[in-house]
Amino acid sequence: MELQGKVIAVLPPREGTSARGPWKSQEYVIETHDQFPKKMVFNIFGADRIDQFAIKAGEEISVSFDIDAHEYNGRWFNNIRAWNIQRVDATAAMASAPVAAAAPVTPQPTPEAQPANPFPPTQPGENSADDLPF
Repeated sequence: MELQGKVIAVLPPREGTSARGPWKSQEYVIETHDQFPKKMVFNIFGADRIDQFAIKAGEEISVSFDIDAHEYNGRWFNNIRAWNIQRVDATAAMASAPVAAAAPVTPQPTPEAQPANPFPPTQPGENSADDLPF
């Protein structure tokens, strides 16, 4: 899968040692440029890949990633692991982003065109707009 957007956070790297030796992982947050922007956290595993991609906050990137899930103590967790990062020109990314459509303008009816009140006042002289009990 692939997602394009702006890196809005670079989280601190995590390191450890397993039976296979030392490991390093780092997570990043990317935000899309859609009408309703979405955020996604992805990780890069391996010190060599972290250094190779050298992702910085504010960069426009295209992330190629795989999604996998694992179970731990009866709960399931998603893992979004990036396998390729491409730098994107920021001006091109903003130009290709969909522009939010303006809200449609609804013409206001003229007083002559307004429909009759479906709830007429119950007592003469009563204003139907102020008949709420509270």
